[in-house]
Amino acid sequence: MIKIEEMNLLDFEEIKNNLQAEFDEFWNKDILKSELESVNSRYIVAKKCEKEFETWQIVGFAGIIILPDNVEIMNIVTRKTDRKKGIGNLLLDRLINMARELGKCDISLEVNEKNEIAINLYMKFGFEKVGTRKKYYNGTDDAIIMTKKL
Repeated sequence: MIKIEEMNLLDFEEIKNNLQAEFDEFWNKDILKSELESVNSRYIVAKKCEKEFETWQIVGFAGIIILPDNVEIMNIVTRKTDRKKGIGNLLLDRLINMARELGKCDISLEVNEKNEIAINLYMKFGFEKVGTRKKYYNGTDDAIIMTKKL
């Protein structure tokens, strides 16, 4: 069973020291904390019930930044051991609903051109490619800009 809820500082404390090891492809704990504390950002976590221990473990998280006319997805991250289980779908669906609840007209994001799994996920949810940022990732990979009208 997976539940999605708003991320709080206790959640941050739970994952901060394992960001690179368990989630990879993520910024760092200082950036995540500042995003979490920003009034213009909203973060959510996906938690899975570990039956053996009867505890909830964070298996993914995602965040948006709220801009005047739209919402931008900052990241969707799933724990390495829990990928390809639909957690990204649940997180993305909730972010889209959050944008609607905020009354925004569209939701956008940037994704590495080499991240085919993420690109396919976004296209499945109705995002369209609208542009490119050259050498955006690590000074080598292009970013694809994608948008979905709400």
